Amino acid sequence: MQRTKTAPPASGGAQSGERLMWLTHQRVFYAGLLGAAAERTMGGYGVYVSPAGAPPNRLRIGGGAWQTGELLVVPPQVPHRVESAHPLIFNLLIESESVDPARLPGYLQHCGPVDAPAFVQRMRAAHTHLLALSGRQSFEGLEFDRLFFGDALAPRALDPRIRKVIDTINADPAAPTSAEDCAASVHLSFSRFLHLFKQETGTAFRAFRAWKRARSLLRYVRQTSTLTDIALDTGYPDSTHFSHSIRQVYGLKPSDIVAGSRRLALHDAAGGYRQ
Repeated sequence: MQRTKTAPPASGGAQSGERLMWLTHQRVFYAGLLGAAAERTMGGYGVYVSPAGAPPNRLRIGGGAWQTGELLVVPPQVPHRVESAHPLIFNLLIESESVDPARLPGYLQHCGPVDAPAFVQRMRAAHTHLLALSGRQSFEGLEFDRLFFGDALAPRALDPRIRKVIDTINADPAAPTSAEDCAASVHLSFSRFLHLFKQETGTAFRAFRAWKRARSLLRYVRQTSTLTDIALDTGYPDSTHFSHSIRQVYGLKPSDIVAGSRRLALHDAAGGYRQ
């Protein structure tokens, strides 16, 4: 099916409330509803924090036991389930290919609950700061890492050929980019490309591409178009494939994600502010 680009809705006044999402090329900050999410498998580092005064969130990795904590960290491609007793949850996503895993802050090099009260307070303060700006001015010019981590996270050194492929996918996640085409574009054999991609990024090419396509849904959660149109705009061949893939990644149906975003102020570095 041929996709047609959906026009963004017209901007209006500032949306009241505490829900917002700041979406950049390599980072996401989400302060909003979690919903009754089933098991999810995200392609980036997932960081979950409960709002001040809220009960700790609960986390289950795979089929393991439930764990609780104000700060929960989940590495890329790890199946997990998160529950929140509070309507609001704070969630950071950090693209795995953008950071050196060995040079991440210590509290991000774990899987499960982590005791890092200074970071928890910093994330809550960042939410308050962004709320104060939301609706009055764009987030352009803000340094994401400095706001949340105090400094820029160390970048990952990648083979230039793999970097070229990643840049191509990030530029248009909806494009039908095959591993064969990518290998040819950087003059590698198919098998060598797949091996090098996994070695450089820590993620298999197919899983990486699936994540980037699912991640691109976040740009469309404030659209007024139908789910079928969104499915085509994000590169899925049909609504069934779209729904199945999104549920695997986020643990929610696309319709639930869109419905839960109705009062979400979206600050998209690539597409401006939407509310």
